[in-house]
Amino acid sequence: MVHASKNSVWQSYRYPIMLLICIAIGAIAGTIMGKDAEVLKPFGDIFINMMFTVVVPLVFVNISSAVANIVDLKRLGKILGIMLAVFIITGIISATMMLVGVSIFPPAEGINLELKAPEEINQLNTADQFVQAFTVSNFSDLLSRKNMLALIVFSILFGLSVSLAGEKGRKVADGLTALSDVMIKMIKILMYYAPIGLGAYFANLVGVFGPDLLGSYARAMAIYYPISFLYFFLAFTIYAYLAVGKQGPRIFWKNAISPAVTSFATGSSVATIPVNLSATEKIGVPKDIREIVIPLGATAHMDGSCLSAILKISFIFGLFNMPFHGMDTYLTAIMIAVLSGVVMSGVPGGGFIGEMLIVTMYGFPPEALPIIAMLGTLVDPPATMVNATGDTVASMLVARIVDGKEWMKKKVMGSHSETA
Repeated sequence: MVHASKNSVWQSYRYPIMLLICIAIGAIAGTIMGKDAEVLKPFGDIFINMMFTVVVPLVFVNISSAVANIVDLKRLGKILGIMLAVFIITGIISATMMLVGVSIFPPAEGINLELKAPEEINQLNTADQFVQAFTVSNFSDLLSRKNMLALIVFSILFGLSVSLAGEKGRKVADGLTALSDVMIKMIKILMYYAPIGLGAYFANLVGVFGPDLLGSYARAMAIYYPISFLYFFLAFTIYAYLAVGKQGPRIFWKNAISPAVTSFATGSSVATIPVNLSATEKIGVPKDIREIVIPLGATAHMDGSCLSAILKISFIFGLFNMPFHGMDTYLTAIMIAVLSGVVMSGVPGGGFIGEMLIVTMYGFPPEALPIIAMLGTLVDPPATMVNATGDTVASMLVARIVDGKEWMKKKVMGSHSETA
């Protein structure tokens, strides 16, 4: 009986354990090899490139399929509305949590930096940014992962058109469903290489960038990393409990390791979409909900970025000897944090837009931009991990609100049958 139980545990956690072991080996290799670990980077790049290559067709097929197969368009509107509310509320909670942290431990205290101002900085035009984020001028531009929001809008409209076509669109909807199944199978094939790819990637990160993590930003990082991990474990456990009940945290953490590790290593929410879709399928999130929430969440649900935005605002206030206190200041900071979290792209380095938003909205001089850009780079791994894994638990919350206790009861019964 005990032996059967051990086999069951190993079968359930075998892949995440292998992934963590390979990453630990990579981290040790990076520590020993130092900058020479860069020779392992190509093995990691192969995995990242494969994930980025598959993500565009995956997002289009899955979103358009999910929307096309929703017979009740009221359900689609309900999913989108609740999803947006969940994104905003969790963003506000994460920003508030960091706000408490930086109020107790000011990140810029005792830090003196001298950075050269950039030669030129473009002011952020909100209207232009909105147009560029949600639309493209040519169809071919939709095939780039750099235009994920535009691709998502196109996919929703395409799926909606298929649904509105009625019986004539049925064959297209069936074809999209079949393609969606094929893409998921392809992801499973690619994930066999993940332990090797991510292990190599971690070796390079630790070997090449490790020494830079001990610079003058150490205090800010010492604040961000513990708070982000606290939010990661505490808030996500609470969200999972609210979504499913007592079984929620166990079900969530059993499946959340793969998206968490993938996002931490790659620094990309978009690259984590395939892994996240697989994780939410195992959790039991309804197909139409997960295939809408996960791709949209990769570009518009950024709890980790909300955390880092508050840190950056407090950091830059301290460097310029400006007081960071008062309800008006706090409310404005939370608003900017949530806004910057929404406008950020789900690709590595996409936070630069959010950083420009912070600098321009507060009216800081141009030299403030490279200061917080460097800080953004240093806190990017845990920020992306919180961003991407937050989509997993957000899909559970949306499912709980949209489908009520029926989804929760179904999931708990399923989990009992698995352990029986």
